[in-house]
Amino acid sequence: MASIVILTGAGISAESGLGTFRDKDGLWTKYELKKVATPEGFARNPRLVHEFYNARRKNAVEASPNAAHEALARLEREMPGETLIITQNVDDLHERAGSKAVWHMHGQLAGALCAACDHRWTAPLVMSHTDPCPSCGAPSTRPDIVWFGEMPYHMEDIWVALSEAALFVSIGTSGTVYPAATFAQDAAQAGAETLEMNLEPSDVSRDFDMARFGPASELVPQWVDEVLKT
Repeated sequence: MASIVILTGAGISAESGLGTFRDKDGLWTKYELKKVATPEGFARNPRLVHEFYNARRKNAVEASPNAAHEALARLEREMPGETLIITQNVDDLHERAGSKAVWHMHGQLAGALCAACDHRWTAPLVMSHTDPCPSCGAPSTRPDIVWFGEMPYHMEDIWVALSEAALFVSIGTSGTVYPAATFAQDAAQAGAETLEMNLEPSDVSRDFDMARFGPASELVPQWVDEVLKT
C-alpha cells in the first residue's frame, strides 16, 4: 500500500475554473442541495438533476489541470507505488495531469449509472434520465455520482490505505463532509503524520500535525519539490 495517502477536494480544482461548494459563492449557494444531489431529488425531478450535472460535465471537460494536479502526477511518476490519491472531486483533472493511482470516492462526471440494474458505462457529454441502459434497456440513467445519503465508493480500501500510510495529506477540502472529515484522525491513530494544505484553515485543522495555507497551485508544487529532495 502507498506510504503517502493524499485526499483532494474542490479546492485543488478551483484554480482550474471549477467551482467549490461551500464558500460564499459556492455551488450550494446557487442550487438547492436536496433538489440536485440526493436520490430523493432525482426521483422528484430527474430532468433538473441532469441539467445540473450536464452543466458540470461541460465545465469539467473545458477545464485543464493546474500546477497542483501536475505536481501530484510528478510525485507519482518519481515515487512509483508510494502515492495514492483519494479524491472527493468528480472531475478527471488528476488523470488528465497524469496521475494513475486515483480513487474517486464520490464517483465521476464521466460515468453513467443505471438506477434499475446498477450497470455503469461512459457518460456522453449530455445525458437524460430517459436514456436507455445499454445493459437492461431501462430508461433509468443517472450520473455515476455519490449523492448525499449514499455510501462513498472504495471505503473498505480507503480504511486500509489510511491504516498503512506513513503520511496523510489533505488538499483543498472543507473538512465538513463525512466520512472524509475523519480521515486525518484515522491516519494519525494508525501512526501517520498528517499535513493540511488549504486556502485557509478547515473545520478539522486541529486534527493535523502540520498545516500550510495558500493557493494549491503554489503550495502543492513546493511541497512535492521538498518530498522529492528528501
